Amino acid sequence: MDSVLLTDLYQLTMAAGYWAAGKQNDVATFDLFVRRLPPQREYLVAAGLAQALAYLQEARFTAEEIAWLRQLPVFAHTPPEFFTYLANWRFTGTVRALAEGTVAFAGEPLLTVQGPLIEAQLVETHLLATISFQTMIASKSARLVQLAAGRQVIEFGTRRAHSPSAGLYAARAAYLAGCQGTSNVLAGQRFGIPLYGTSAHAWVLSFTSETEAFRHLQGLLGERAVQLIDTYDTAEGARAAAALGKPLAAVRIDSGDPIALSREVRAILDAAGLHETRIMVTGDLDEESIAAIVAAEAPVDSFGVGTHLVTSADAPALSAVYKLVQYETQGLVRYPAKRSPGKATLAGAKQVYRQAHADLLATPEELAAGEPLLTTVMANGEVLANPSLTEARERCARQPRYPRTIEVSEKLRAHRIS
Repeated sequence: MDSVLLTDLYQLTMAAGYWAAGKQNDVATFDLFVRRLPPQREYLVAAGLAQALAYLQEARFTAEEIAWLRQLPVFAHTPPEFFTYLANWRFTGTVRALAEGTVAFAGEPLLTVQGPLIEAQLVETHLLATISFQTMIASKSARLVQLAAGRQVIEFGTRRAHSPSAGLYAARAAYLAGCQGTSNVLAGQRFGIPLYGTSAHAWVLSFTSETEAFRHLQGLLGERAVQLIDTYDTAEGARAAAALGKPLAAVRIDSGDPIALSREVRAILDAAGLHETRIMVTGDLDEESIAAIVAAEAPVDSFGVGTHLVTSADAPALSAVYKLVQYETQGLVRYPAKRSPGKATLAGAKQVYRQAHADLLATPEELAAGEPLLTTVMANGEVLANPSLTEARERCARQPRYPRTIEVSEKLRAHRIS
């Protein structure tokens, strides 16, 4: 579990300030949402909720962490009682969220946090990092899967991820959004994601010939062998693999023109009676290259996508924010909202209703037509509902994926700073 100190300093200075100002019992509601979709996206796929809830339920300050905070110059004037408060701190609030795998749009809360002000504030950074990263990767993966038009997409990107842990959670988000599996072994063990991958070019180069390399791999892996055939010459590699005969699950092409080469390789395999041997293409694939291969009706059965998937290379960040939208102190409720250009926010706690051709933002008390998307997943700091990754994947697969208009109810629109 991540340390609570894995946050921005201002979360802790604000927490100390709230304490000093006597705001520790005030109740705040924060919305976590994406301001605007990247130019290359028509929708988002909500992901990361399982990890967010686990963090909220388990997060604590250790004695060593508190002692370290106390000696920071920025806390020199902080009341000592604040650090006693941190020793007993835990998240006791309520979370309402979109189920993982739900298609979402800009301006809609992916989750809403309500609880004592300090508690709700301190978790901002971790929630943003967790939800926005997995949502970004899931959204990218959904596009790749959609463009693959029924061909398998496999996540191969851990080596190009921005950290090993980023690779782990990218694998989870990619599988949630429809990828067939991953090369990340820990993701397979931890999340039950199917594993793919057999050898690299180093395997072939370590032997005196491709045939020798292929024979040893086939002997080891049998019907699961996938031969990498482009170390020297792709067509000759295909002939060497085909000459060994069955079993041969697939061959992988990692360079060159995938359209022309896949056709040539398919002919070689078929001539050897290996009609069931699949062709996988890898090597810096993105939406454009996958769409071109599909449009050309090239005989490619699966795509292994790495760098462009785990970094969401064309849209490597979401404009995700965590904003105070409702505030209760001494029995009075206020509806704060930013009005600054380009960063204005919509005040008030919300429900999202999915209607036929639009999503409606309304107050939680309103009963509107359509499916309410935000459900209570945590209360009093305890997880109430946390569907499995399989359920999230199935949900994503059946979601409609087309642009939607976002409408706002008159009651919600009427909230003003008071």
